[in-house]
Amino acid sequence: MTVPRIVIAEPSGPAGAPLLVLGSSLGTSSILWESTAAILRSAFRISTFDLPGHGATPTATARFTIAELALGVLDAIDALGEDTFHYAGVSLGGAIGLQLALTAPGRVLSAAIICSGARIGTAEGWLERSAVVRAQGTASLVVSAASRWFAPGSLERIPVDGGRLLHSLRDADDVGYALCAEALANYDLRPELGSIAPPVLAIWGEHDLVTPRADADRISAGVQRGRVERVDDAAHLVPVEQPEVTAALISRFITRITEGAA
Repeated sequence: MTVPRIVIAEPSGPAGAPLLVLGSSLGTSSILWESTAAILRSAFRISTFDLPGHGATPTATARFTIAELALGVLDAIDALGEDTFHYAGVSLGGAIGLQLALTAPGRVLSAAIICSGARIGTAEGWLERSAVVRAQGTASLVVSAASRWFAPGSLERIPVDGGRLLHSLRDADDVGYALCAEALANYDLRPELGSIAPPVLAIWGEHDLVTPRADADRISAGVQRGRVERVDDAAHLVPVEQPEVTAALISRFITRITEGAA
């Protein structure tokens, strides 16, 4: 078993507030959550983590699975001295969230799975992406990522944040990125969705071609306690494209759980 080291930020927010752990997508970093986290921090203690070779997390050298990534996240949360937590994650971060809900249902109070799926893309597609990055580097993906990540007009609305995210892709470690892509090639939780007991909110972006509505619907219908929500004027990076809407959906979802309505 290979459990990669994950770097997680110390929680910040009101003392005694529930912990909300935020996971980012492949090729990005915690920058993805900055605007949304600033809103959520009024009600939650927020911790963000980065994937191997992304942001503050060192790269990995050995192959790992999504299940092992989830164990790395649990190890990082353990190091904070935390037990139970709410979770929200985008794309690969969402896949980790589903795995956490399956692996550690007694610790995951809820999971908001954003622009993600129980299966994302195809094994062939991820292995091809990994090979390109190993040969040409993550910088070779920047142009295509811009069209996948953002809805029409998003980059014009958020040029600074959008530019920072594209720079985070360029700066991601090539091997770390490739290993994450290879983990996604072998990821498929579709047969196990029915075993996921914590409440799950599946959020999809109106213009997301990577993980469209069908992926969110499959999650919400497959888990034991699922809901689904759409975010307009957003594609694959909902938290940076529509931070106010994202924060409101997550807050409302957790409030419903706390009040016993979800």
